[in-house]
Amino acid sequence: MKACMIIGKANVGKTLFAINFAGYLGVPRLEIEFTTPGGEIYRRTLTQREAVEELTSPAPHHTLGLQAFDIQMPGLKGRKHFAVLDTSGLTDGIPEEPLVRRAMAQTLAQVRQAAVILHLIDASSVTKQGAVEAVGQVDWQVAQFGGMRTGYAILANKMDLPEAASGLLQIRREFPGHVIFPVSALLKTGFAEVKQFVWRHL
Repeated sequence: MKACMIIGKANVGKTLFAINFAGYLGVPRLEIEFTTPGGEIYRRTLTQREAVEELTSPAPHHTLGLQAFDIQMPGLKGRKHFAVLDTSGLTDGIPEEPLVRRAMAQTLAQVRQAAVILHLIDASSVTKQGAVEAVGQVDWQVAQFGGMRTGYAILANKMDLPEAASGLLQIRREFPGHVIFPVSALLKTGFAEVKQFVWRHL
């Protein structure tokens, strides 16, 4: 099955985006396949509310494995069946915790197989922290790899926060030539444009 991969640093809103984007695509109950860094696979069915409560957290590295959301997306020319693949948060440098390192390795091993890569960056943090911290080395590496693919886009997330507008400008300066969509995973804004992009590249 083709995959639309959600990738980015820890706490940029990947899991909330994956859950709400699946809901936006018309999935009332989420059929989720979990794959641990050790290769264990299990499945669960959750409502949107249950998924948000259980799978999201303000703490970093709450997601330590792959979470594949089964999607049947309707369009003008039929339907497309694919997975929205939520992934572990990346870090600049090597994390101390072995489980985090394994989860990151699992994420990076999946990148080359994804049909679409949606790279989330927290636009609200860019101007607060400065480009070096908020748009770190790992983001540039992902963008460099993604720039060689037609199905790659940057999602400037958390546009519902006041600092995000100036952050979006900074992201556009840092990543010229890339497709960039301003979105809010919380308020589900910008999802229509992302849906069109995903449909075109699956």
